[in-house]
Amino acid sequence: AQATKLKEVDLQKNELDLQKTELDLQKTEVVKLKQQLQAQAAELITIKSRTNVTENQVEALKRDGEVKQVAFSASLLASGSGHVGPFNTHTLLVFRHVATNIGNAYNPNTGFFIAPVRGAYHFEFYIGASGHASHPSAAVLVKNGEQIFVAYDHRPTNYGTSANGATLLLEVGDVVFLRLWANTRIYDDGNHYSTFSGHLLFTM
Repeated sequence: AQATKLKEVDLQKNELDLQKTELDLQKTEVVKLKQQLQAQAAELITIKSRTNVTENQVEALKRDGEVKQVAFSASLLASGSGHVGPFNTHTLLVFRHVATNIGNAYNPNTGFFIAPVRGAYHFEFYIGASGHASHPSAAVLVKNGEQIFVAYDHRPTNYGTSANGATLLLEVGDVVFLRLWANTRIYDDGNHYSTFSGHLLFTM
């Protein structure tokens, strides 16, 4: 009877050893799973970071793309026909009839083009000249108060146009506009002889 009991104890001991081995295996498996989960979590964090970087890049590219779309063309008179000038001082010209204003960098209420991004911009301007013995036609392209280029015409009779253009490196917020020279006048009508145009060539 005692031998049977001893045998039973041995069997129980073996069973316990097996259970212990199984527990050890399970413990090892749990450790492995834990490590895998940690690795996956780290990978997810990396992917999330990459996604954030990509999203930021996309947003930056979108903003960049928006900013690259800058182009305008406007003529002097909103309607009708007639002369602007002469005045006894240099006078800001406001081109009120807007044909194109992509990016809204040109303001038809002030006559100012304000650079939204650093880059190279090209401007063109045409002035309608009508004959007058005393008053020529002249307009000057101005950058932040600095005179750049002039379009000038003086004829005693008949009509004509004068034009000029410039490519300028502008910083964000630089202002470009046209100024009528003192004692000069320019003509415009529904044919839009007097115009001011500009566009962004490339950012820098």
